Amino acid sequence: MADQAAYLLGLDAGNTIIKAVLFDLAGRQVAMHTVAGGSHTPQPGYVERDLGDMWAVARDAIRRCIAQAGIDARQIAAVGCAGHGNGLYLIDRAGAPLIGIQSLDTRAAGMAKELASRNAGALHAICLQKPWPAQTPTLLAWVKQHDPDLYAATGTAMLCKDFIAFCLTGEQVSDVSDMSGCGLVRMPEGVYDAELLALYGIEDAQEKLPRLLDSADIAGAVTASAAEETGLAEGTPVIAGYFDVVASAMGAGVVRPGEASIIAGTWSVNQVFSTAPVVDPDVFMVARFGPGRFVNIESSATSAANLEWYVREFVERGSHLGDPFGHCNAAVGEVTPAWDDPIFHPFLYGSGQGAEFRAGFYGLAGWHSEGHLLRALFEGVMFEHRRHIDVLKDAGVGFDKAVLSGGGSRSEHWPQIFADGLGVPITVPEARETGALGAAIGAGVAVGLFADYESGVDAMTRPRAAYRPDPAMQRHYARRYRAYCGLADTLRSFWTEQAAGPGRAAE
Repeated sequence: MADQAAYLLGLDAGNTIIKAVLFDLAGRQVAMHTVAGGSHTPQPGYVERDLGDMWAVARDAIRRCIAQAGIDARQIAAVGCAGHGNGLYLIDRAGAPLIGIQSLDTRAAGMAKELASRNAGALHAICLQKPWPAQTPTLLAWVKQHDPDLYAATGTAMLCKDFIAFCLTGEQVSDVSDMSGCGLVRMPEGVYDAELLALYGIEDAQEKLPRLLDSADIAGAVTASAAEETGLAEGTPVIAGYFDVVASAMGAGVVRPGEASIIAGTWSVNQVFSTAPVVDPDVFMVARFGPGRFVNIESSATSAANLEWYVREFVERGSHLGDPFGHCNAAVGEVTPAWDDPIFHPFLYGSGQGAEFRAGFYGLAGWHSEGHLLRALFEGVMFEHRRHIDVLKDAGVGFDKAVLSGGGSRSEHWPQIFADGLGVPITVPEARETGALGAAIGAGVAVGLFADYESGVDAMTRPRAAYRPDPAMQRHYARRYRAYCGLADTLRSFWTEQAAGPGRAAE
């Protein structure tokens, strides 16, 4: 290493984009490079990525980030990686890629229902989670049943960021935050469990699971070949890493018990930190990231991904706007909220309440503009966050303020909509790349630059803006939230009929 280790590298591997971000020890962003990878859908409900392409994207992001910074790579004290949770990334016994299934995949919806009908209670009693379509063990059970040759060829079943760590270090490891977030460990201990695997129907999968570490444990060091490909210094420590929602919370300044993080990104993530896990079958999941460190999480793919879809399908057509998200925010700002504005359900990718849920705009009239549609979308996303938060509150996990991060936090209007709709003060962090920053903080803890997570978060994070709820708008949103929920209840039978397909719908 160089005389002074002055930087930490954080990687954030999402479902499509991988970011490499270099931070100094005060959490200031020194350089960043983002590379988009591809996804493909070989058939409806399938969402996959090529693992060779994913590594090419990651190494390109790292190399270009270091080059942009113009530093000696030996000054990078350690590397931390965060990645989207769940999905399934398989390599064979020689370490060659087999398949990458992303967390938006729904091929295992039937398997999830089957497992839940048989073993939901028993599974929750062990891992504090019930089966759902893109959950890692549910997907692994699906592969075992529907593609036995692929299952037999599998050497190791990994998660997204684990494959990148493997390419950097040659070590086949995962961390407890990711593995608890996908329901593959006994809680609160955070260890693999034979009874748990048997309940998923993958009792023979123990040998296919990677070595399990705490998040800030050092997984290995950058190999000579990875150093040549990425520009990192050979021997640089790489930590086990994080379920991205945990890393994003830390990068936003949230790590202490009782603190709350809301992430408006691809997924609606609503989480409260605690010293012990909440045990409630209605709570989506609980993740552990160290001894006495738990995150109680209510989440679904119902957040800012809806705006990304709108921009892609309706705003960017013809590339006639240089700032499509700015266009959307400006349109929202032109609307004066009214009770009879349209309502939007943000279920483009299903819902935690059911994979059959569909999105839609309701209550449109001839005088409504694009701004009304976009404001309905912004509100609908907030309402689904609120529904998740109500589940946490009913389980005894409440809070009186929260930090909002993710793409939605960058809007000039969305944070105030959250404050008004949730009825609590909302803070937006200074850092934009909170997932990468959280991973970098963990890397700093691992190599002794910070005594613990709290000191790392205090040193590397700061708030950028604060929003207080408007009582008049709280009343407005309370009424519209009741309408939002009631409409969803009314539409359940319609969504179920749609999901049944044309043959059954005609019966």
